[in-house]
Amino acid sequence: MIDALLPSAILVATVGSGLMAGLFFAFSVAVMPALRRLPPAAGAAAMQSVNRAILNPLFGVVFGGTTVLCVLLAVAAPFSAQHATAWIVVGAVLHVVGSFLVTAVWNVPLNIRLDAVDPDAAAGTWSEYLVRWTAWNHVRTVLCTASTTALALAV
Repeated sequence: MIDALLPSAILVATVGSGLMAGLFFAFSVAVMPALRRLPPAAGAAAMQSVNRAILNPLFGVVFGGTTVLCVLLAVAAPFSAQHATAWIVVGAVLHVVGSFLVTAVWNVPLNIRLDAVDPDAAAGTWSEYLVRWTAWNHVRTVLCTASTTALALAV
């Protein structure tokens, strides 16, 4: 049963990881640099709006669904006859760490802290947020890109 489902699951996880890598990449190279150019109150308000807008069902399916699928792949792949088990496990673990854990441990707490601030009084919080959030987003970008690559090699 595992061997019959694994190729499709790997393909779906590869696409999901690629979508997340692309989202994180877009934030690293375009969104955060654009927000950095705004006055602090405008940048903080815009990011607060982005953080609220991204919490939607489609994002939830891709972010959460890919994470769950990668956990299942990391657990199931070693018990399969799949020739690329190591690539599957490496790709799955990189995704879970890069997308889910980094987001949960570093980016979300920063988002919560920013959300609690009045944008008009956010200058200090905003400048710290920009540096820390963006640095952790770069980590997510690299790890999800590596995940996508490893999973693609498994396909």
